[in-house]
Amino acid sequence: MNNFNAWVEAINAVLWSNPVLYTLLFTGVVFTFWSGFSQYYALTHGFKAIRGDYDKADDPGAITHFQALSAALSATVGLGNIGGVALAISLGGPGAVFWMWVVGFLGMGIKLTEVSLAMLHRDTSDPENPNGGPMWVVDKNIQGKSKPIFFFGKLIGGVFCVALICSAITAGNLFQSWNVAELTESYFNVPGYVTGLILATLVGAVIIGGIKRIGAVASKLVPFMLILYIIACFVVLGVNFDQIPAMLTLIVTSAFSSLESSNAFIGGTAGYAFMYGMQRALFSNEAGQGSSPVAHSAAKTDEPIREGVVAGLEPFIDTIVVCTMSALVILVTGIWNRPAELTVEQMEFTQVTENTWAVNTNDPKISSLDKGQSVFMIYQGEFNKETGNNLKKAFGSVTVNNTNEIMVTWSEITANEKPMATDNGIYLDYVGATLTAAAFDKVIPGLGKWLVTLASWLFAISTMISWSYYGEKGIVYLIGQKGVIFYKIVFCILAVIGTLGWIKTDAELNMFTNLGTGLCLIANLPIIWMFGHQAMKSYKDYIKRLNAGDFTQ
Repeated sequence: MNNFNAWVEAINAVLWSNPVLYTLLFTGVVFTFWSGFSQYYALTHGFKAIRGDYDKADDPGAITHFQALSAALSATVGLGNIGGVALAISLGGPGAVFWMWVVGFLGMGIKLTEVSLAMLHRDTSDPENPNGGPMWVVDKNIQGKSKPIFFFGKLIGGVFCVALICSAITAGNLFQSWNVAELTESYFNVPGYVTGLILATLVGAVIIGGIKRIGAVASKLVPFMLILYIIACFVVLGVNFDQIPAMLTLIVTSAFSSLESSNAFIGGTAGYAFMYGMQRALFSNEAGQGSSPVAHSAAKTDEPIREGVVAGLEPFIDTIVVCTMSALVILVTGIWNRPAELTVEQMEFTQVTENTWAVNTNDPKISSLDKGQSVFMIYQGEFNKETGNNLKKAFGSVTVNNTNEIMVTWSEITANEKPMATDNGIYLDYVGATLTAAAFDKVIPGLGKWLVTLASWLFAISTMISWSYYGEKGIVYLIGQKGVIFYKIVFCILAVIGTLGWIKTDAELNMFTNLGTGLCLIANLPIIWMFGHQAMKSYKDYIKRLNAGDFTQ
């Protein structure tokens, strides 16, 4: 497993290298200016469109503007908003939130462009089941071209579909089921596989009905879960209102400078705040990833650009509103840099091999911990480029020995020199959504247990049903309709596999989700750059007609 993880990390190092991140930012800047700040029309005209002002029953497509936005939002407003934000802050510090804002704003321009392209080139030969997405954008543009161009275009479309399926499996499935299982077992002692079986059953019941059922379910589920979650966030922020200005200041300042270690937070550099903020924002709002155009392509409209304008609302709702609420809840409650749960008298490090060390923390105080809890301790080792210091975490789990005594079983530490404990503290390890839940519980005991668990279930189900559809369209492009049923069965089985405990830490979780989103990003960005001018030309024509009063409500 360690070799496999190392292989995935090596791939991620390329997928998420600085040139790729800078290219994504540059893409957002270019299309934001090229479109004349389309964010304005997304926040004005876009709301009118989803309200149904321009809906016509005889327009081509399968679902309304609102249902299409809901289906796309159900894939983006998910555990990325609860667990993803928590991961970004845990690994990159508060500064990661600032870069999530940047990606959210620029992502509105990217989303408009990629969805407009998908709408311009969608296949409506079956009006009840339209096909669209980056792969069809390429496909329509290579028709009648020379053989080398045709082959190259097919290759790009195929690579994107493979990446889309990988992302559906990792970010759209395994991340969701793992987080829900972790949270449900933490609070209710429900075995992970039981959670997986329930998720697989519920998701399977929806996706078997296709995009119409997905759109219908999403249009009911998304508004309910958003309102529920935002109200709860307002309650927590209201109690800690005096902390909000300081936390907003911390978000901005730590985006551009290193942040020193503080209790459970072991420090972070500005570079890693940038990287984790970009990663989690992209995972959350999917701008540039090419996935949400698949859902929007099913919208009923005879004006392709109108759906692109509607799509611009996604990053705003997802990242600038919902992710910010989650981030502030985590920050104002202080759960992100919480103190140690207990402090032991001594931590012993015993050399096992030349560069492997075992941790021993025998102490009566450990009996206050509960069996099954995940914990970590902080030690000094070699320089850690992620934190800008020499601090690292060693992870452990609370178990019971042969004499029924509570003990901590620690994972071995790999280090060339003997590690040294910093404060002899044992910290509770809140991974992903459990960190957000702990923040709610800190203000109103039990709120996190019930609210975040319910929200996580709703978010996970909504995300999984939409992502299953994205992966399905990748299958359709590659091998046709004949592979869809088998794909749906495998997708549901993977929901169970994701809950079986083979992912242990937030770093591993981050690693696997980054693989899927990174592959999609790498495959889709060239498509946006090659054909984005078509979207911009059509967009400017649409806005000209809109301002001239050509569209009646």
